[in-house]
Amino acid sequence: MSAVRALGGDGDVAADAAAELAARYAEPHRRYHDTAHVLAVLRDSAALAAELRLPPEERAVLTLAAAAHDVVYDGRPGEDERRSAEWAVSWLRRAGVSADHVSRVEELVLATLTHTAPDGDLSALALLDADLAILGADEATYDRYRAAVYAEYAPISNELWRAGRSAVLADLLARDPLYATAAARSRWEATAKANLARELASLRTP
Repeated sequence: MSAVRALGGDGDVAADAAAELAARYAEPHRRYHDTAHVLAVLRDSAALAAELRLPPEERAVLTLAAAAHDVVYDGRPGEDERRSAEWAVSWLRRAGVSADHVSRVEELVLATLTHTAPDGDLSALALLDADLAILGADEATYDRYRAAVYAEYAPISNELWRAGRSAVLADLLARDPLYATAAARSRWEATAKANLARELASLRTP
């Protein structure tokens, strides 16, 4: 709510949006992309924003994008991100946030679709790095994360899961660096690469 107010929006509308957002992240089919995940992304993106010395308005925009980035999650890559962006745009317009700021939030949410952003877009890079912060967690936390992601894809066959997940992990491992900001690299890079390699090896073991 404070981020909406910081951008000149209506706090009462923001409160209604926050209630719907909380309900969506608590949906029973979510195992990883849930309340704990969005709170972690909010925390980590705020920490990166502080280290990057983003101006107050950009921090508010980043907060709103972090809050909304997975608000729609039905296991449909591409469609989920677009619908999450649409959700954010709809509520921010109702709150009376300026068109420029609404477009900026939409842009940041949509950056999670490809997980790429221009080098100079520090807010987008902070969001994307925060979204991948879990990869740099300790082994026990990482293993809980990968089990939760697996649970979200329970309807597909184990063969398809192993092939798809292996491709994702290989792509992430090939990124050099994995994290776009120096602050994120210093926090998570080495541990993340070790976690990714360990999981990939387990998936390739007969």
